[in-house]
Amino acid sequence: MSAATPDAALWESALWTELGWQPRPAQLEQLLALQQQLRQWNARVNLTRLVEGDDYWIAQVFDSLWPLRDLLLQPSQAPLRCIDVGTGGGFPGLAVAIACPNAQLTLVDSVGRKTQAVQAMAQALGLADRVNLRCERVELTGRDRRCRGSFDLAMARAVAAAPVVAEYLVPLLNHQGQALLYRGQWGDADQAELERALQPLRAHLHRSEQRELPAGRGQRTALWVQASGPCPPSYPRAVGLPSKFPLGQGPSAG
Repeated sequence: MSAATPDAALWESALWTELGWQPRPAQLEQLLALQQQLRQWNARVNLTRLVEGDDYWIAQVFDSLWPLRDLLLQPSQAPLRCIDVGTGGGFPGLAVAIACPNAQLTLVDSVGRKTQAVQAMAQALGLADRVNLRCERVELTGRDRRCRGSFDLAMARAVAAAPVVAEYLVPLLNHQGQALLYRGQWGDADQAELERALQPLRAHLHRSEQRELPAGRGQRTALWVQASGPCPPSYPRAVGLPSKFPLGQGPSAG
């Protein structure tokens, strides 16, 4: 069994104990296979430098999954429609697809060579029926009627400043959906800035959670945003405007 490999032997017990969730053997096999896929594709496409050792198991897999611990521990049989914005090398999207068998994932990135690689990895992992790739700017995704207001969970990790990410994610949520913003260090000023940005989007910060990653990999913050009402049709704004004029930061922002 692949769990006997050095990486798996090192992380299989301690890492999952820290997370509070244990993958089934087939899921662990997929996570190991994903690491191997990343190694292979990195030789052709610069997807990520976080491939070996704790770069992969902590900074990629653990960091993708820890905010979703409650979901992992109490899985639902109902389909969970998720979208990962700015997926890059496939995180958190592919890790969530492996850990949550009921999840249907849409992964968005504007770099064609990355979306092609991630689509190929999903195929190799047996996830092609639950993982769909879109190569486009997310401002366009948020205005597509097939995506807007459609998702139970919208995620973004290491994409842009929080007010910018909020404008990307909130228009994608259905009426009960939540947006998950993965952040690093986070303080009161950051929160005030995000809350200002959420007002015109008709959304609010539902909860936040902070933790230290294992092995001294740094502080992480998970921010859960929920819609207070239908997102106004003017959001997201045209391509480039959310990052150039973030919401809540002056008269040009709104």
